[in-house]
Amino acid sequence: MNKKTITRPRGRPAPREGVDRREDILNIAEKLFALKGFSATAIREIADEAEVNSAMVHYYFGSKQKLLEAVMDRVFEPLAEAIDSMQDQQQVDIQDFVKLFFSTISSHRYLPQLVVREIFLPGGKMQQQFLQHFAPRLGGRLPGMLKSEQQAGRLSNEFQPEHTALMILSLCIFPMIARPAAEKALNISYDEAGLKTISRHISQLLERGLKNES
Repeated sequence: MNKKTITRPRGRPAPREGVDRREDILNIAEKLFALKGFSATAIREIADEAEVNSAMVHYYFGSKQKLLEAVMDRVFEPLAEAIDSMQDQQQVDIQDFVKLFFSTISSHRYLPQLVVREIFLPGGKMQQQFLQHFAPRLGGRLPGMLKSEQQAGRLSNEFQPEHTALMILSLCIFPMIARPAAEKALNISYDEAGLKTISRHISQLLERGLKNES
């Protein structure tokens, strides 16, 4: 019996109706890279879950490394641009920075775990690129913003900007990394209302701890 041969047209793959294939692939790659690690995740696994073939993934992104870069870029580039705009203002509200940073991180459930795997841990695939391209434009902006607010008398001079920046970033990122344990051990909800509550607590802690009362 002769097997029927299916000929696929060359060129850009046609997306299914109502589905943004590129965004779908990015979402699935973000999840699998976070849960399994970059090295342990095959393009075929991502393609299978996205219900596309591997060729489509390669068409959009070129390689697995480029796909990982695209996963990071789609979150960090808009965030960096927003922080750039914030820094251009005469008065920087640290609460606005916290809300922006936390809302961005919380809208990508798997991103914090991916960042730990591929940026924070030794040998991470995105470590050098992140440190060179994004770190100075994200958390790296925060010490200068804090120092400006101290000079304007709106924040206490009791704290060193660099160390304070580290604590602020930790407060924004760690709740998302700790989600599996926090849901079970602390009974914390991570639905929309729960995320707003976490964000509010972070803001209140910082407001009361950093504000210049004099």
